[in-house]
Amino acid sequence: MITAKSYFSGAGGMDLGLSLAGINLIESYEIDTKCCRTLRKNFNHRIKEVDITKIKVLDQLEADVMIGTFPCTRYSQIADISGTRTGDELFLHFFRHVALAQPEMYVVENVPGMRKFQVVMECLTKLPDYYVRVECPVNANMWLPQERKRLIVYGSKKPFNNLVYPTEHRKITMKDIIDVGIDVYTPDYVKRRLSGQYRDKPIVTTLDGIAPTCVAHYSKDRSTRLVDDGKQIRPYSVREWARLQGFPDWFVFEGNDNDAYRQIGNAVPVDMGRWVGENIIKYFN
Repeated sequence: MITAKSYFSGAGGMDLGLSLAGINLIESYEIDTKCCRTLRKNFNHRIKEVDITKIKVLDQLEADVMIGTFPCTRYSQIADISGTRTGDELFLHFFRHVALAQPEMYVVENVPGMRKFQVVMECLTKLPDYYVRVECPVNANMWLPQERKRLIVYGSKKPFNNLVYPTEHRKITMKDIIDVGIDVYTPDYVKRRLSGQYRDKPIVTTLDGIAPTCVAHYSKDRSTRLVDDGKQIRPYSVREWARLQGFPDWFVFEGNDNDAYRQIGNAVPVDMGRWVGENIIKYFN
C-alpha cells in the first residue's frame, strides 16, 4: 500500500480524504493541540504534536508521499486587503523535508494567491529531480456545494501526465447538508447585520444555492455567512459547517463550537483530499 506523511495536518480533512482513497497515512505533523486531539479521536496512525521548524528529517519514518498543507493566511486575498500579505517561511521547512527525504512524490495544497510569491513558487516547482504539475484553481464546488478555490502542486520523480478531474456533476446539495428548522445559536449581532446595521449585508445561501468559502473566522463572527433553510435565516450549525467541507457526521472535533468552526474552516475539503489521493494512486499504478 502507498504510504504518506501529512504536514500541517490541521483537523485532518486532507488526511481523511487520502485515507478514503486508499492511501496509508503513517504520520501526521501538527502544532495545534486541539487539532492534534481531533486527529487522535478520528485516526489510528501516529500523530506528532510538534513544531516542524524544530525537528530533523532523516530520523523520521520513510514514506512514499509527503503532503504539505501549510497555513495559507499570509497568502490569501484577505491578508492582502489587511496589509499582512507577506508570506511566511513554513513552506521552506516542508521543502527541507522533501529535499532531504526525497519521497517518490510530494503534494502541496494552498490558496491561489500563493502564485504571487515568486520565491515560494520557485521552491514549489524547481526542486531538482522532480517533475511538477501545478493545478489551479481546483474548486471544491466540483464535489460539494461550496465555492473554495485552491492550488494543488504535484511533484513526482517521473512525469505525471494522466491526472484526472471528476467527470460527474456534484451530487451533494445544500438540501443534503442543511437540517431544516433546527435551533442554532444566533448572536444578536447576526440580527443587527441582517437588519442593515452593518456596512455590508451577510451572504445568505438558499437550499438551491452554493455556499461561499467556509472560513475559520466563523468562530468569531457568524453573521457574514448565513443559510436560509426555508423556515429561518440563521448561522450554520457546526455539523452543517463540517458537511460543507465533506466531513462525515461521525467525525468528532475537539473543543467547543468555536474551536470546531475554526478547525473546519482551516481544513482541506475531504473530497478534494480524496481526489488528491486517487491521483496519487493513479500515478503509482
